[in-house]
Amino acid sequence: MAGNRGFADAVASGTGQGARSALPPRTGVLESRNNRLSELAARQTVLREQELVDPARCRIWKGHNRDYDLLNEQTCADLIESFTAQGRQEVPAIVRRVRGAAPIEFEVICGARRHWSVTWMRAHGHPDFKFLVEPRELSDEEAFRVADLENRSRRDLSDIERARDYARALVRYYDGNQGRMAERLEVSQSWLSRYLELARIPAEVVDAFGGPHAIRISHAAVLAPLMKHPAQGVAVLEAARTLAGEQKATKGQGGAPLPPPAVLQRLRAASRPQRRTAARSEQAHVVRAPDGAIVARGERAARGGALTIALPSAAGRRTEDLLAAVREILERLSAEMPRPMSTVRTARRSASSST
Repeated sequence: MAGNRGFADAVASGTGQGARSALPPRTGVLESRNNRLSELAARQTVLREQELVDPARCRIWKGHNRDYDLLNEQTCADLIESFTAQGRQEVPAIVRRVRGAAPIEFEVICGARRHWSVTWMRAHGHPDFKFLVEPRELSDEEAFRVADLENRSRRDLSDIERARDYARALVRYYDGNQGRMAERLEVSQSWLSRYLELARIPAEVVDAFGGPHAIRISHAAVLAPLMKHPAQGVAVLEAARTLAGEQKATKGQGGAPLPPPAVLQRLRAASRPQRRTAARSEQAHVVRAPDGAIVARGERAARGGALTIALPSAAGRRTEDLLAAVREILERLSAEMPRPMSTVRTARRSASSST
């Protein structure tokens, strides 16, 4: 113990430099203790207080970048498993104190998933499990930056959640000054612009991807220029509404939604000028279910081209229904096919010979 106290005193007083320089570099626990004491002596580290509290005493900050209502047992499964195995919450949530709002005492700045998980555990066999928090004094702008730093590298936070958080913060804390916001966040303006671009994507387009977690910043980079064009924007929105209905119907039947690359392809195709679409296709026929969802879509290319049949919501449908839809398309488009020119010429020759 005397040796430990002497070591700490030497660090705090700045003496003993010659003795330490003759020693090999410290690693592991010794190195960590050395660095910690040095930081404390140089006043570079602030000791933080932590508390174990009832999660019911906490509320989620209104500026939190995560949609708390979307959290459930599946999205928080990793935390629930970890808390159960460890018997405690290892990483504290960052909170700030709330006064005059009893029984609420804290506002959660970072740690919505941790809060939800502890609340769930207390209601499912762990009534005494506590929520570990670290209270701090933070302004709203500081709280936003702290939350952004903690969540920027987290994969469970969707691109659209982060994008919408940036869009709100731009107005609330930076008076619409994107350059100032990028400087405060220590990111490039182009990086920030890509997220703000995603935040401006209409809700109908987000729904077309089957939910907010499916659309990515890369999709916005493709769609944003199309949305700025009056005619193309209208066409994309119309296609997005149709797709959103299909996605909803498929999900209701327990099927897998159309994957994002396919959604993006459909939306881009819808934005192309109508005259090009007409040149590419002569006939098309759609078969719908009673609920309005598309069962099958058939399209025949111009000038005797190939017939393409798509089954966008095949999952969960009966085989006989799919076959009936395909049969209907084949009968309809085959009947509408113009006769080949050779057949027409032969018919005309026969008619001439008979006269």
